[in-house]
Amino acid sequence: MANATETVVERELVIAATPQTVWELLVDPEQASAWMGLQSWSDPTPGGVYRVEVIPGKIASGEYIELDPPNRLVFTWGWEDDGNAVPAGSSRIEFELTADGDGTHVRFVHSGLPSAEAAGSHARGWDHYFERLEIAARGGDAGTDLWVTGEMS
Repeated sequence: MANATETVVERELVIAATPQTVWELLVDPEQASAWMGLQSWSDPTPGGVYRVEVIPGKIASGEYIELDPPNRLVFTWGWEDDGNAVPAGSSRIEFELTADGDGTHVRFVHSGLPSAEAAGSHARGWDHYFERLEIAARGGDAGTDLWVTGEMS
C-alpha cells in the first residue's frame, strides 16, 4: 500500500514461457543480461547479493530476501551512486510467478520508493525492461538495449 512516504509500482503481465524459464531469467546472472543490463552479479540465496549494471556506470544493488523457485522472488533494490533518491537496498521488489496455460502470469510490485517522481522513473524503466524480458523468455533476442547505447533516454 502506498502512503505519504512510500510509492509503489505494480505491474501484471503474461509471458509466453514457463515459470521456470522466467525464474532463470530473473536470478541467473548470465541469463539476466539477456534482458536487463550490461552485467549482473548475483548470489540467489536469502541474504545473498543482487547487483546489476543497468546502464554504463549505473549499478543497482540489494540483497535477496525470499526465494521460492519458480514461484516467488523478493529482493531489495536501489542505486549505488551517491545522492540517489533510491539508495542501494532501500526499496523492495517482489515477483510472483504463476503458471497460466502455456505461459506465466507475472505479478510485480516495487515498493518503498520515496516519491511520485522516483516511482514514475522506475515505472518507465520496468516497462522498458519487461518488454525485453518477454522477448528473452520466448527464446528471442531482445537486441541491443538502446538505453545502454545512449540512443534512448
